[in-house]
Amino acid sequence: MKSIRKALREGELDKDTYDRLVCGECEQPLKTENDPDKISTLRICPDCDDTWKEIR
Repeated sequence: MKSIRKALREGELDKDTYDRLVCGECEQPLKTENDPDKISTLRICPDCDDTWKEIR
């Protein structure tokens, strides 16, 4: 699982006009899965089910 920053640099993720993260492959906005016991948040593409990690 890659980090959000690394995926943005490599072109796997993009940002739309409102600075929301979108999947570079599907062009769908990412969903957020937040576990309160961990310091990271998972960002998931609803179409291709790829996941990325975001440190809070």
